Amino acid sequence: MNENDLLILNFEEVRRRSIKVWKAIPKEMLNWKPDDKAFTCGEMIRHVIEGEFLYHQILIQRGSAPLSDIPNPYETKEFSTVEEDLAFAKPYREEFLRFVRGLSKSDLESVRIDRSDVGYVRTLGDMLLRIAYHESVHTGQLLDYMRTMGVERPNIWD
Repeated sequence: MNENDLLILNFEEVRRRSIKVWKAIPKEMLNWKPDDKAFTCGEMIRHVIEGEFLYHQILIQRGSAPLSDIPNPYETKEFSTVEEDLAFAKPYREEFLRFVRGLSKSDLESVRIDRSDVGYVRTLGDMLLRIAYHESVHTGQLLDYMRTMGVERPNIWD
């Protein structure tokens, strides 16, 4: 198994577990949030899905500076259901995974992604790990939301 295979496996496993959590949230609870400053469940799911699209654009551009020039298909699409958002995101997800599969070991180590606008510059490999970590953190937050709501939580450690 090479670097790309491991990255893809990690992205697929993180998303598989996220989907288990997302689909376990009752539809009537998707607008629930723990306080006025927090995301709702639906907003957090959208944030993760849209975030992957935006991170992909950052990787392609090698930084976040040109991000404002790129059309964001999520800006005009309101969250409705988990299934609908996943279907909408599918072509963007597939494009992102194709991008990852096409990277070389040298790309992972030497390509620098300039996010100095938010305080860091990292290698492409580091950024890919951050993307999966970002999704994992929000999946954990949603599990906590579910605990607080009194909703049964799925076993993600299968």
